[in-house]
Amino acid sequence: MAIAEVTNYKFNGLKEAKRLTDVLEQKYQGLEKYLHGTESITCDVEFQKVAPNKNGQVHQVVMNLQINGTLYRAEATEESFEKAIDEVRDEMDKELRRAKEKTVTLHRAAGRAAKEKMMSGV
Repeated sequence: MAIAEVTNYKFNGLKEAKRLTDVLEQKYQGLEKYLHGTESITCDVEFQKVAPNKNGQVHQVVMNLQINGTLYRAEATEESFEKAIDEVRDEMDKELRRAKEKTVTLHRAAGRAAKEKMMSGV
């Protein structure tokens, strides 16, 4: 199952990054719990080496996830693309969870206000 209706990958000439699309799709299935009931989802993922001739944290993954016009962004630079994918997934999970909690809190507050208005007889 895909992360989004439209998923765009940018590899910046890295042949080894193309095999990571399956890894990314598999690891991101957990984010789908935040995407139910959404109309429009677009995901852009970019793989790149920020310092191609060096060792260490040179593998970067950047993800832009647009859900119903709201943009969520996560990026990570790690020792391998797999670690960067995990870091981006964790960061995106936090952002989506916070957004969901905020929406639930606003709905509850609106419900309380409507109930108080009904109870006061206005």
